Amino acid sequence: MVVTLGLHPLTSSFLSPATLSPGWTSVRRQDRRLRYFSVHKAAGSSSSSLETVAGNQKSKAQERVITPISEDFNAWYLDVIANAELADYGPVRGTMVIRPYGYAIWEAIQDYLNLKFKETGHSNMYFPQFIPYSFIEKEASHVEGFSPELALVTIGGGKELDEKLVVRPTSETIVNHMFTQWIHSHRDLPLMINQWANVTRWEMRTKPFVRTLEFLWQEGHTAHATDEEAEHEALQMIDIYTKFAYEQAAIPVITGRKSKVETFAGALRTYTIEAMMGDRKALQAGTSHHLGQNFSRAFGTMFTDVNGERQYVWQTSWAISTRFIGGIIMTHGDDAGLMLPPNLAPVQVIIIPIWKKTNEKDVVLDAATSVKQSLSAAGIRVKLDDSEQRTPGWKFNFWEMKGVPLRVEIGPRDVANGSVVISRRDVPGKEGKAFGISMEATTLVAYVNQKLIGIQSALLERAISFRDRNIVDVSSYDELKESISLGKWARCPWSASDKDELRVKEETGATIRCFPFDQPKGAKTCIMTGNPADEVAIFAKSY
Repeated sequence: MVVTLGLHPLTSSFLSPATLSPGWTSVRRQDRRLRYFSVHKAAGSSSSSLETVAGNQKSKAQERVITPISEDFNAWYLDVIANAELADYGPVRGTMVIRPYGYAIWEAIQDYLNLKFKETGHSNMYFPQFIPYSFIEKEASHVEGFSPELALVTIGGGKELDEKLVVRPTSETIVNHMFTQWIHSHRDLPLMINQWANVTRWEMRTKPFVRTLEFLWQEGHTAHATDEEAEHEALQMIDIYTKFAYEQAAIPVITGRKSKVETFAGALRTYTIEAMMGDRKALQAGTSHHLGQNFSRAFGTMFTDVNGERQYVWQTSWAISTRFIGGIIMTHGDDAGLMLPPNLAPVQVIIIPIWKKTNEKDVVLDAATSVKQSLSAAGIRVKLDDSEQRTPGWKFNFWEMKGVPLRVEIGPRDVANGSVVISRRDVPGKEGKAFGISMEATTLVAYVNQKLIGIQSALLERAISFRDRNIVDVSSYDELKESISLGKWARCPWSASDKDELRVKEETGATIRCFPFDQPKGAKTCIMTGNPADEVAIFAKSY
């Protein structure tokens, strides 16, 4: 489905209530769990129903209660996003507003990846959001793959455009247009750039962070003189993504090559990192494509080699998006809410001062402020919640729900003893609580850093254990179907055709997530054909 957009003058660009797509809002049911529902409005109806629901939600949502994971995983996910103040729904169906706390996670992702990109010789730049439709048509498989998701602009400044424009779904085409103007000689290669941008894909079924009409990402694009250099680049970037997933997000992705059916439109090969979510569905968390010469031939992107001959460049593209935030939520979260790995948490430590009597307030707040200053000076991301509108117990639950890794509690007795109480988000109850930790700066900083490292490691180990328990090695198609029906990932030898792969998808709902780089040794027999197989593939249902 191609969606055509008309760009009108600014004064008329705001949607009236009658033109709104079905919106999303939140209400609190009698069971006091925050749920979501779509409000379907008849054409020409007023916005009063939406306003009433929003008003009721504001007035009633004094407590923040989250649907249990075991009851409804999707409702739990939406509750966490709303209550942890990560994002909200935009007025256009399928769009979202990323709130400051959610955007801070994205900034942490940017900070890590930006450094890695620059260390490997890439430079940031920016390309226009509007792409001539003729560019998309130049690479046949590319236009075929993206046509159902394109948003088109046909009117600008109140006039019909001579050529319709595509709102950027990805940038291979416009990048090649510019590369053709910048690349002339082998001395211009390699050309390696990255951009942080928004893209638009008109998805029919949306889910905040995981699949939205518009999302944020980084997309890298490189041009090389040889096939080997492009292959090295594609593998290097998927390795960066893999290390990021393990070391920063504590998500044990499986890295591998996509099947031909699942390869990016216009690429020779696509490499991927696949993550197992808490409901055991797969999330494609990042991809790196060896584009070969498909786009350079379509756009005439050539260079003169050392022998004076004209050659087409070899190219790559690679990307990670705000979808990764959804992956973090669904990998680590629990019934209490969000659980953030310390390396990406906007707030690593929350300090909760506790007092009952007025004469205790100043001494407790002074101590809490001193602790905050000590931790902040050591580079720890810390926040002091000294608001007086909520009780300490409410604050405990609120910051647990927002996934802050460590909580520091300070009361009058703690101040008298020169110590604090520290609680881990990943270990509930008394087991995760440590008493009598010295307030002395050097001791406290060392203890907090040690615990943050421990939480980061514990989250990864827990996720690895969950992943490995839910991957099953199968030796027949019947076993594959049974495993998929139980919500597992199925790993099996595979050398069957694209048609057979599509049959599996039709009959089970599962796709080949990847052919893992880590392959078992020994002879293998394809479960579908009985023929020898060089590799095992992983099948799973996915987002």
